Amino acid sequence: MKRGKHNSKRKFFPMLGPQWHFSIGYLVLAILLLWVWREMLTQFTVHTITYSEFKDYLARREVVSCAVQDDEIDGEIQPQTPRAAPAGRGTNTVVAPLEKSFVFRTVRVDDPKLVEDLESAKVKFSGVRPGFFSQFFVAWVLPIGLIVLFWSLISRRIGAAGESILSFGQSKARLVADKDTGVNFHDVAGCDEAKYELQEVVDFLKNPNRYKALGAKIPKGVLLVGPPGTGKTLLARAVAGEAKVAFFSLSGSDFVEMFVGVGAARVRDLFQKAKSQAPCIIFIDELDAIGRQRGVHVGAVNDEREQTLNQLLVEMDGFEINAGVILLAATNRPDVLDRALLRPGRFDRQVVIDAPDLDGREAILKIHTRGKPLAPSTDLRKVAQGTPGFSGADLANAMNEAALLAARRHAREIHQQDLEAAIEKVVAGPERRSRRLNEEDKRRVACHEVGHALIAAYSQHADPVHKISIVPRGRAALGYTLQLPTEDQFLVTRAELIDRLRGLLGGRAAEEIVFGEVTTGAENDLERATGLARQMICMYGMSAAVGLARCGQPGHAMFLPGADGYFQRDCSEETAREIDEEVRRLLDRSYTEAKETLVKHRDQLDLVAGELLKHETMDGATFRSLIGQALPPGAPAAPVPAAPAPVASGG
Repeated sequence: MKRGKHNSKRKFFPMLGPQWHFSIGYLVLAILLLWVWREMLTQFTVHTITYSEFKDYLARREVVSCAVQDDEIDGEIQPQTPRAAPAGRGTNTVVAPLEKSFVFRTVRVDDPKLVEDLESAKVKFSGVRPGFFSQFFVAWVLPIGLIVLFWSLISRRIGAAGESILSFGQSKARLVADKDTGVNFHDVAGCDEAKYELQEVVDFLKNPNRYKALGAKIPKGVLLVGPPGTGKTLLARAVAGEAKVAFFSLSGSDFVEMFVGVGAARVRDLFQKAKSQAPCIIFIDELDAIGRQRGVHVGAVNDEREQTLNQLLVEMDGFEINAGVILLAATNRPDVLDRALLRPGRFDRQVVIDAPDLDGREAILKIHTRGKPLAPSTDLRKVAQGTPGFSGADLANAMNEAALLAARRHAREIHQQDLEAAIEKVVAGPERRSRRLNEEDKRRVACHEVGHALIAAYSQHADPVHKISIVPRGRAALGYTLQLPTEDQFLVTRAELIDRLRGLLGGRAAEEIVFGEVTTGAENDLERATGLARQMICMYGMSAAVGLARCGQPGHAMFLPGADGYFQRDCSEETAREIDEEVRRLLDRSYTEAKETLVKHRDQLDLVAGELLKHETMDGATFRSLIGQALPPGAPAAPVPAAPAPVASGG
């Protein structure tokens, strides 16, 4: 809009500079104020009378002089004859004093004898032409000003529409200054390797001679890869805060429009702007929106997206050299990116940002507790131990929920119980105390959850139990059992997977042992157990009958979560039937072993279920004391909820 205004002024005053535009505006404003002041002054000093009153004054020869115009008569009146007061107020006649002379104005009417009356009254009169200033302003300045104002409003609207049409090919990248982000590398934790890679890029932009002296070349592109919420965009903002160079930020979807060729034009415009600001950094979020692999589509091909990708490939490593321009991109779908985009010379480095480990989660929690009043009894290390698999966004959400829970109970500090309740809310959902269960259903849910806990307690490779609850949560869970691993796991053995299967089926086994029949409460347990069993057979090669052949492909992206056990079958019909039989045998064997364990410890099942019905929740220490087990080595003493992965739900 500013460009349109400047061009319109240039159109009217092509030889004048910007300072003259302000001077002309002030001059027009001063003339307008002068004219308004003159009119107002005239209104206060001139006495307006009717034409009949003017004729009366003229008949009494009290009009001294006048100026006759086309539509009005102006002049001076000097009253000379005393006038009697109105009758009816008494017998004595009161004479009014003489009035002072005054200037008058009256609207002229069609009176042919006006000149004769003026001459007979010996009045000095003259004809007056309209004033040049008033006539010029009313006849020329005011109409032209209104026309110019109307035209400027119309042209501004038309110009905005024209700009939107003609600016399709302009890049929508936003130039970010370092002071605008408010984030630097000290505000990012849990991804030290990624920070090191990006710090090297920032240092090269600040001190290029040190690298050039050794013949080193900085990568042209750095691709940040990882699951959602792990801090890819936050790292890019930290780069903008650390680097003292221009930083362009935009999304991959900003390139694509319905018009063919617009995306390629925007890529050209983006790199042209970047070259003018070199050295600089370009950050493209969600690169997979324009970087998908070419030639794999069935049916109509999106020419616009492919042309945009081709232009991006040329700009990154084409015939012309882009000196001083570094491209930083983020995606959680690296498996769909075009191979030409990932080759050396374009995206030379791929930085994987995965879920943080224990130390990383503790560092992230310390960052998100800045400015929050924590009670001295809070232990962030224990909270970090209870949140394996959490991303940085999950931890930030948990800390915010803890602050909200503390404010809800009017506390001045955030305590450990607030942190535990917040993580429990993130994992299992909010409590639903309004969902009332009758005593029979509550007893079934209690036995179901205690069945999960007892199988975990008597399994060699299962994670320790840290909380049991029969309080309904979320949309469907009527109860839950939370298990906390003692350390982060990157490899899982077959024995550990078998123990997980037994733990998932322990709730249904407990219902059958106690009540002699089963319910629909084990739906989620059966779904997860079946998916885990299929993964063991089809993807991990843990079945002697099927062998080592991989019989399935994951049904979701590498860094995107999907349904447990969902994958695409990659085998013959005969092998599929054999897999189904092996899955059934594995589940039946695990279910039988779970029932045997619960029958052996039936007294503990009834004891723990009774205590759970009294208190509705039970921590891990209380559970172990009831069954006579000691605290497992490496496990924290305080009950801290676990992540979604080791949760065995009973609702």
